[in-house]
Amino acid sequence: MNFKRTKWACFYTYLAMSSVFSLPPILFLTFREMYGISYTLLGTLVVTNFCTQLAVDLIFSFFTKYFNARKTLKIMPVLTSIGLLTYALIPMIVPQHAYAGLLVGTIIFSIAAGLNEVLLSPTVAALPSDNPDRDMSTLHSLYAYGVTMVVIVSTVFLKVFGTENWMYLAMFWAMLPLVSFYLFCTSPLPEMELSHGSEKGTAKKRNISLALCVLCIFLGSAAENGMTNWISGYVENALGISKAMGDILGLCLFAVLLGLVRTAYAKYGKNISKVLLWSMCGAVVCYLVAALSQNSAVSMIACVLTGPFTSMLWPGMLILMEEKIPAPGVAAYALMAAGGDFGASVAPQMLGIVVDNVAASSWAVSLAETFSMTAEQIGMKVGMLTAAIFPILGVIALVFSLRYFRKAKGE
Repeated sequence: MNFKRTKWACFYTYLAMSSVFSLPPILFLTFREMYGISYTLLGTLVVTNFCTQLAVDLIFSFFTKYFNARKTLKIMPVLTSIGLLTYALIPMIVPQHAYAGLLVGTIIFSIAAGLNEVLLSPTVAALPSDNPDRDMSTLHSLYAYGVTMVVIVSTVFLKVFGTENWMYLAMFWAMLPLVSFYLFCTSPLPEMELSHGSEKGTAKKRNISLALCVLCIFLGSAAENGMTNWISGYVENALGISKAMGDILGLCLFAVLLGLVRTAYAKYGKNISKVLLWSMCGAVVCYLVAALSQNSAVSMIACVLTGPFTSMLWPGMLILMEEKIPAPGVAAYALMAAGGDFGASVAPQMLGIVVDNVAASSWAVSLAETFSMTAEQIGMKVGMLTAAIFPILGVIALVFSLRYFRKAKGE
């Protein structure tokens, strides 16, 4: 059976799903200006996105046998379109309840995003391939290129037609997942092992290994998504760079470099353990420089470079899991997705809470006067500094995990 079309269906779906993750941050400041939504509530939308995905991941982990993976793959893109349309239409029809519409739309397309993460990676892993690591890295690189596409198209649209017409932009992105629905309906789908049964002697080692991988992907995802969700607002507000330039030179370049590193690993990569460790160390440096530098250009470069340094932290942990846990099953992928989604929800929300609380404090106002900044800019820099805790803990967790894997291999 020829699964080439199936592989392309998975690749396109990952590309199309990028709008779910990258469009909301681009619109955050628009929502704040049009509807008066606070940074904390904007951060709550991000938390809702990833916590919904987390719930889907956990449900799939513990109740895998009750799901029909093939039917779920086909339904997933339709849910994405419904969610994005809800996200756009309710604020347009009843603007006084705009936040409720954004919240409901977020929940719907987040369910689809959770299914996307749970099913696409094991589907690609189950396809016949000469180089499965290359296919996995390619799959995740397409997300970054999708983000780039969404940022460029969205920025140009908002510049030409005005931010007040943002809802038509969301409707446009809602159409793309319908192509995925057609592709999955017309492609053969592989048999996937839904769970993995271990012998009692190896079950403990396997569970510890999986737990360590979940911890590491949580911290890696937090490091990546803390910057992904706030780079646009940070570059514009904290560094005083225009929105259009901030989105293109900030978020867009971040995504391009992230994608290029994943593509490069797909072609040339090896020794994923060292790649992960050096990546996490680089992310620590980038966060600290972005938060502490007084030079806007240096801070922006640090924000952008977080992209390539965090690029392999999610797909790389999946590759490492596959190395350490042979034939992990869909349930293991679901737990990994749960860890990643939890990190992706905690970091942006924590950053938003820190920004709001610091900006409202008297000491931030005083400090802002000293450095000729606004209290909001001080809040964003403190938030970015706080978010550095995730890659710092990630370095510690990776060192411990790699030592455990070496020890377990020697036993």
